[in-house]
Amino acid sequence: MKRDTDNVVLGILVSIAALLLFDLMGVIIKHLSPRYGAAELSAYRNFFGLVPSGIALWMNSTWRRSGRSLKIRQWRLAVYRGAAVTFAQVMFYMSLGLMAFATATTISYTTALFTTALAVPLLGERVGLARWSAVAIGFVGVLMIMQPGTDAFSWHMLLPFGAAALYAYSGVTARLIDPEVPTALFNLYSSVVAALGSFLLAILLGGFTPLISVQDLGLIVLMGLFGGSAVLCLVISFRMTEPSNLAPFSYFGIPIAFGLGWVFFDEAPIDTLMPGALLIVAGGLMIVYRERRLSRAGLAAR
Repeated sequence: MKRDTDNVVLGILVSIAALLLFDLMGVIIKHLSPRYGAAELSAYRNFFGLVPSGIALWMNSTWRRSGRSLKIRQWRLAVYRGAAVTFAQVMFYMSLGLMAFATATTISYTTALFTTALAVPLLGERVGLARWSAVAIGFVGVLMIMQPGTDAFSWHMLLPFGAAALYAYSGVTARLIDPEVPTALFNLYSSVVAALGSFLLAILLGGFTPLISVQDLGLIVLMGLFGGSAVLCLVISFRMTEPSNLAPFSYFGIPIAFGLGWVFFDEAPIDTLMPGALLIVAGGLMIVYRERRLSRAGLAAR
């Protein structure tokens, strides 16, 4: 029993490390945005991020025991998921170059709300009043941050919002994978598609800007490694404990983003984020709480 408890704590710590890595990746993207386009940065991130994705697959014992096959039946689903990630990345990276770091990151945390909404048409799940109420509360929080109809609103505020919807689609469709397919293998498929898609998108949008300095090259490599390692940490944390144990801590990314935005960019958009950010977190946590109650009820029924 103690080992299980230790795994939960370690899984939570690893998941928080993933949040930190994601936010550090975002800091680099925002720093590089004045010199390189969002599609270019997405292409670089996906290319260098393939290394940790490959490591995650190599570490997967289920894949090794099954003969290390790289074939999957649902390759089309992996293509759709990779395409969604491609456009989500471009939209979110673009928002980082146009908005305060903490504001863009906070709006992107509506992923949990979109996940609940998309589970109805894509998975056929029944969502009750409690979870729809949580979604509504979260979206009210987004509206309070965006302030549509006022001078404070700008079209680029829709970018992280759209990115959250596409990331949610990616997460929901992952639940459609055949049970025997290792998550790391499906993730690698999607990562390869995202890499190819982002390179194609970068070329269509004007090509790649020549690297200005060796320092920029180092930051680009670090950006990809941060993003890929964050995904690797998430895979590891989900193998250590149930997702419901990790979900409440996912919102630690908001204060982390606020702190990094203040340290690196001298941004402190408290007036913009409050109290909308609190409603986004509240809505997400209500969904987490409801999911845990349903899970426990299901176990009790057995």
